[in-house]
Amino acid sequence: MDTDDSYPHQDVLAFLNETGSLQQRLVAAHAAARQQLPFIERIAIALYDPDTAVLRTFLHSNGEDNPLDHYESLLSQAPSLREILARRQPRVINNMLTFEGGSHEHTRRIGRAGYVASYTLPMFHAGVFFGFLFFNSYEKDVFTEKTLQILDLFGHLIALSVINELLTVETLSAAVKTAGRFTHVRDPETGSHLDRMSRYSHVIARALAERYDLDDDYIEHVFMFSPLHDIGKIAIPDNILLKPGALTEEEMRVMRTHAVKGARIIDDLLSDFGLEHVSHVNVLRNIAVSHHEAVNGTGYPKGRSGEDIPLEARIVAVADVFDALTSVRPYKEAWSTDDAFTMLEQMAGEKLDRDCVDALLTHREEVEEIKRKFAENPYG
Repeated sequence: MDTDDSYPHQDVLAFLNETGSLQQRLVAAHAAARQQLPFIERIAIALYDPDTAVLRTFLHSNGEDNPLDHYESLLSQAPSLREILARRQPRVINNMLTFEGGSHEHTRRIGRAGYVASYTLPMFHAGVFFGFLFFNSYEKDVFTEKTLQILDLFGHLIALSVINELLTVETLSAAVKTAGRFTHVRDPETGSHLDRMSRYSHVIARALAERYDLDDDYIEHVFMFSPLHDIGKIAIPDNILLKPGALTEEEMRVMRTHAVKGARIIDDLLSDFGLEHVSHVNVLRNIAVSHHEAVNGTGYPKGRSGEDIPLEARIVAVADVFDALTSVRPYKEAWSTDDAFTMLEQMAGEKLDRDCVDALLTHREEVEEIKRKFAENPYG
């Protein structure tokens, strides 16, 4: 008969077997790494958006102590990180005080937080760059060759966890597109619309981060999940979804069912594809179900009002309405940004959340850049 003496060893990587969120797994990885390397004070992840060439913070492992909350930058404006990518090799800084390339904002923030040594790993999947992984320490000269061999192991395991998370979301998106093709549904909203509204959602969420105590993990998932807001439309008949004129009262009733159907489709996809472990899956459900709710209670499907509407749904509602106003539709021309902003101001506090509207309106420069970058292609 086995006794407890037969199991003296604790698997420090057992967290990889668990189904917690990516944030929880990163914290567990940090704890495991510190068993061997107690001077590792922080592990952080930044993701790269190839469509905009922007690098933005995503996750970190040490609670409230994060000098780079809600930070983003063009990779072209971070020469030291750009050099890491060009070499496709990790970089060691054992003393920030002697680091000649430390003039960039992110480097200054790290230094002000007291970190004096760092190890930076570029992350790739199938040869394609998708972000950086950072190990930071308050002690200098700690990243010896022996230390780096251990960190490389942890780094690649963490990178695989991040890849798995991102590919899970891509699988969901691909499943939706495939289902649409199988049912011959053609939503008139284009891929460019989804590119724009997801990035407007990101702008709004980031602007609200301090007020609502939002972390970068949540903000990134709002960005990733917002393109699936109208997933339920694949269950709406073509004669209603593609009707060029106004819908009848009965047709509108059917159209409005796409919100509830969206949640059901999400649950089916999660089950059928074995994706129940997706982080922030409730954010996805809330966006699909509640993005047509109105803060005055006149929306659908449940007539929720005010803060009873999940924040992520209020964010996506503003992004979606703004892009609809500024896009060409069969029944209207595209509105100017000024006219659309005026309409959003009129809708704030009635149909749309006022904080979310203000967040978009106060970031006009970013809004205009998104419009320019992801403009419709008239030639398809």
